[in-house]
Amino acid sequence: MIDARKLEDGVRKRMLIRGEWVSAKETFAVTNPQDGSVIALMPSATIDDMEAAIQGAKQGSVIARELPVHRRKAILLKAADLLAARGDEVARTLAQDCSKTIREARKEVVRAADTLRLSAEEASRVQGETISFDQRPGAEGRIGYYERFPVGIVAAITPFNDPLNLVAHKVGPAIATGNAVVLKPSSAAPLGAHLLVETLLEAGLPPEVISLVTGDGGLLGDHLVQHPDVPMISFTGGLSTGLGITRKAGIKRLAMELGSNSPTIVLSDADIGRAVEATVSGAFGNAGQNCLGVQRIILQEEIADAFTERFVAATKALRVGDKLSESTDVGPMISEKEARRVASWVQEAVSEGARVLAGGMRRGAFYDPTVLVDVPRGAKVDYEEVYGPVVSLYRVKDVAQAIEKANDSPYGLQAGIFTRDIDTAFRAVRALEMGGVMVNDSSDFRVDAMPFGGVKGSGIGREGVHFAAEKMTETKVVCLNLG
Repeated sequence: MIDARKLEDGVRKRMLIRGEWVSAKETFAVTNPQDGSVIALMPSATIDDMEAAIQGAKQGSVIARELPVHRRKAILLKAADLLAARGDEVARTLAQDCSKTIREARKEVVRAADTLRLSAEEASRVQGETISFDQRPGAEGRIGYYERFPVGIVAAITPFNDPLNLVAHKVGPAIATGNAVVLKPSSAAPLGAHLLVETLLEAGLPPEVISLVTGDGGLLGDHLVQHPDVPMISFTGGLSTGLGITRKAGIKRLAMELGSNSPTIVLSDADIGRAVEATVSGAFGNAGQNCLGVQRIILQEEIADAFTERFVAATKALRVGDKLSESTDVGPMISEKEARRVASWVQEAVSEGARVLAGGMRRGAFYDPTVLVDVPRGAKVDYEEVYGPVVSLYRVKDVAQAIEKANDSPYGLQAGIFTRDIDTAFRAVRALEMGGVMVNDSSDFRVDAMPFGGVKGSGIGREGVHFAAEKMTETKVVCLNLG
């Protein structure tokens, strides 16, 4: 039991509902996964709190819609500048809140500021076009156009792995397009969302435009996604939760990124050094808790031994330890429970014939970067999303077999392929069942302006500021009969 009286006032956080910062009767502790220390007490909202937030957002949507474009842009740009100016402070909070090392957290702050700037630019691009209504006989004398207008309220449900930038990817485009937002961040790492909301208010966002509600995801999320006054849901998380949302939401706009077990193919003509560097980073960044993380590396036989030797050596050289140390490469997972799950998945694969070439050890919430070979088809580490620092290596004869192996998955978010042959690259681009294919990069590469999302079990729709903004607007046709 945590004695709240012993915690500093700055550790006690509040929710933002109906434009006011409010507390709740119950709280929950946010802990640093590295050592279990309490870093914040968050309000544990009730369904009544969520209902109040939604009703407040209905009023906020009117304010958001009436905000002129130049105000939306100015708010988002100022918020980006404030984040950038406080980069080290924000990064330290993120590193304590989730699994990121301090170096990874700094990069996320930079990306979040960029996402807000992209959102500011997008505010000027919410445009329509004229329509030639006289294109068929009998329609003469008519002119018209279509315009885009905000959906009203965007429900933003965000995960723990990028607790600042993934919030910015939902909130930024929503503000740019004149919507109100009800934000429900992950209870495992809610401080990035809290920081971003505070920053937006300081930048001039009317507080009624955004609500921040914290607490039990199942309880609050069900009420939010089923509510008839919430026309759009933007969710990033697991496939099972995403499936549940689709069943409960009804007729709504859905944008969902649901993860993957992303493959990267390395062919015999690849630059092996470049491929090793990119895939080690892509597999073990953020302790492997990344929807784009490299989980499956598919190697053409001719270079498999050379690649494996260099990859294993680079993996063993990674430094696991204190997240706030500048020399640390890999921190803990988000919880000891998750680390135990990953350990059990690896042990299952080993019991079925897989071999461990590196790692395979757990200490509390830390799980060492792990390399597996001879993984049987259908093992959890092969077929499901591991969401931890585990990568499996596979051998294939040729590019056709590599593509077949890459596509043998219920997911299809992104893939990487390393080759010097442009014809082979384009063949793979067309054949891979993915939302994105990165040539001579790992599956982990992303910029915040690109359309981001997948096929199959990896989700619905695309993020990336421009594409999210389109999803957050409705189209209205206007026709004037002048004849």
